[in-house]
Amino acid sequence: MIRSFLLFVAAFATSFSIAADSPLPSKDKFHLFLLVGQSNMAGRGVVEAQDKAVNPRVLMLTKEGQWTPAVDPLHFDKTAAGVGLGKTFGQIIAEASPGVTIGLIPCAVGGSPIDTWKPGAFYSGTKTHPWDDMVKRVELALPAGTIKGILWHQGESDSNKELAPAYAAKLQDLVKRFRELVKSPDAPFIAGQMGKFEDAPWSPEKEMVDQASRDLTKHVPHTAFVTAEGLKHKGDKVHFDAAAYRELGKRYAAAYLKLTK
Repeated sequence: MIRSFLLFVAAFATSFSIAADSPLPSKDKFHLFLLVGQSNMAGRGVVEAQDKAVNPRVLMLTKEGQWTPAVDPLHFDKTAAGVGLGKTFGQIIAEASPGVTIGLIPCAVGGSPIDTWKPGAFYSGTKTHPWDDMVKRVELALPAGTIKGILWHQGESDSNKELAPAYAAKLQDLVKRFRELVKSPDAPFIAGQMGKFEDAPWSPEKEMVDQASRDLTKHVPHTAFVTAEGLKHKGDKVHFDAAAYRELGKRYAAAYLKLTK
């Protein structure tokens, strides 16, 4: 039993190293951010050279549970994963926080409705359990750092007549559960707007889901809403292009810095 315990400790310690000679910062200097939602949080932009540039103070938790310098794609939900908003967000927050290292925890799942973001829920689209899988990654990350914020981008899969009317209540409940999970009742929660493209008019249901996200700040403290006005899609009228994701990252960062000013 003792041998098994020592092996576990060794494996656990190894999972929290950037490289053999590069230990993580102290827990109070390692600020963690959850990236959750569906495909527009995971990112579907075309990866370019700038998206592979490394900032030693911006790390990502890999699929295997190891901390490495953040490069796109951060996510691994589907083979289509590409540039998202997370890396740009992390870089800006790192620049605004001297002496602090940013840790990004990618957990978004393309196509996942909000109902799959609850304990035990199964999402057939990826044959995964979005909430339960995210919990495992949070529990893996928490010993190394401190959760400082939750970034959410989701809603497309709930923009229909059956699901849209209940979205507002579900979103407010979701924020509560996230905060309970990370043991921080005031953890900043930032929701982003779905793509609002000129050549893809919104349905009444999409307007309803959007309004629920906008109104979150009226009902739940320490929350923010990020607009997607003026951003372009990648050609499919659903997902942003790479430049738009980088801009979204800037807008999320601005919202976070305003919330925590």
